Amino acid sequence: MTQHTRSLAQESIELLKRLIATPSFSREEADAAAIMHGFLTRPGVQVHRHANNVWAVAERFDASKPTILLNSHLDTVKPNADWTRDPFVPEVEGDILYGLGSNDAGGPLVAYAATFLHFVEHEHAACNVIFAATAEEEISGSGGIVSILEALPRVDLACIGEPTEMQMAIAEKGLMVVQCRANGRSGHAARNEGVNAIDIALRDILWIHGYKFERESRMLGPVKMTTTMIDAGTQHNVVPAACTFTVDIRSTDEYTHEEILHTLQQHLESEIVSVSKRLHPSSIDPAHAIVQAALECGMELYGSPTLSDQSLLSMARVKIGPGSSRRSHTADEFIKLTEIEHGIEGMIALLRTVQHIGRHV
Repeated sequence: MTQHTRSLAQESIELLKRLIATPSFSREEADAAAIMHGFLTRPGVQVHRHANNVWAVAERFDASKPTILLNSHLDTVKPNADWTRDPFVPEVEGDILYGLGSNDAGGPLVAYAATFLHFVEHEHAACNVIFAATAEEEISGSGGIVSILEALPRVDLACIGEPTEMQMAIAEKGLMVVQCRANGRSGHAARNEGVNAIDIALRDILWIHGYKFERESRMLGPVKMTTTMIDAGTQHNVVPAACTFTVDIRSTDEYTHEEILHTLQQHLESEIVSVSKRLHPSSIDPAHAIVQAALECGMELYGSPTLSDQSLLSMARVKIGPGSSRRSHTADEFIKLTEIEHGIEGMIALLRTVQHIGRHV
């Protein structure tokens, strides 16, 4: 690590401590956005803000060059009841920094900010590098990355900062949420009356549990359907006339959401009453320069089962960052300081390599 990158790493760690100490739940990121705006405000950088989103562009931005976006999120989930530490007090013990959002996605966020500043301050690159710290990722909200896309320069490639142990996710599952209602007929439970909606729902849930889609994605595996919520009945002696249940469907690049929905409609007795299907699966061509650069840098490639803002974008994109997804949303969340340092080094090396491979990214 050079003196320049070491200095950036120390700045980034101090920035992360400030962010941990600043509650930034989804839609409540204003104070964190102000901190990030202040951190990025320095010579050679144009900093912009819309609502709780902050982005930065080098003053020497050249519209004739391809542009790489480094994007990670400011918001966190709320701490669960199992925390044994104050989630808003950044505590360093040896190589470990504890605090809410330290891993998801504070580590990737500050590593990306440092990488951006490195290219602004230290290198004249063949590509523009821009940075965005955005809101509402944890809820896939409309006030996050999608709200600033038109304000950004044209982006040719996006790197989404999430804790992936610096492995590169070149594909990511999408999400459909389907709400169903089994319709029966009420009756007295003591008599042979009515049609029990729970029985109808049970048959459908068993089908969902056992059904296997024929095509399986090379990177993402099979489509996964899980019934996660169910509600029926008003009192013990009444056969319920309705039973509602919710299905979480993790989609792959082998099926469109419309195809999956059609399959459900063909097989379920229950009525499908609502569908959320805007979070699509994504993948990038393995021949893309960023993928080849990752291989040259010795990074592992994988398909991610978890969602990120990658699902809301349409340009070529990958997901990568320091930290581990296994720590996300857990009590006593932490990231290692060396992970942040190695993340900055790794991202700088990755962006250097992708520009050596080819001008067009």
